[in-house]
Amino acid sequence: MPTYIILANWTDQGAQKVKDSPRRLETAKKALFDMGGEFKTVYMTLGEYDLVGVYEAPDDAVAARFGLLLGMLGSVRTKTLKAFPEAAYREIIASLG
Repeated sequence: MPTYIILANWTDQGAQKVKDSPRRLETAKKALFDMGGEFKTVYMTLGEYDLVGVYEAPDDAVAARFGLLLGMLGSVRTKTLKAFPEAAYREIIASLG
């Protein structure tokens, strides 16, 4: 299954209710699971982003739908990166000739 990295920042609404964040994370995990995906790990981080997660989803459409769903909930703004595992990275580079 494709892997994605999600970078998230709390919105003003999310920061004001930060104590609810663990519950919201569980809601997000369930929503992703219901779409056929799964979180592999989530970190609270210092610096540019408040949260960083790694998850798998069946395809890019599911990843896009998941990101839109999170935005609709209003507590975080996200950026999603598609991640290529090392084997795929090596294959891509080798295909350059």
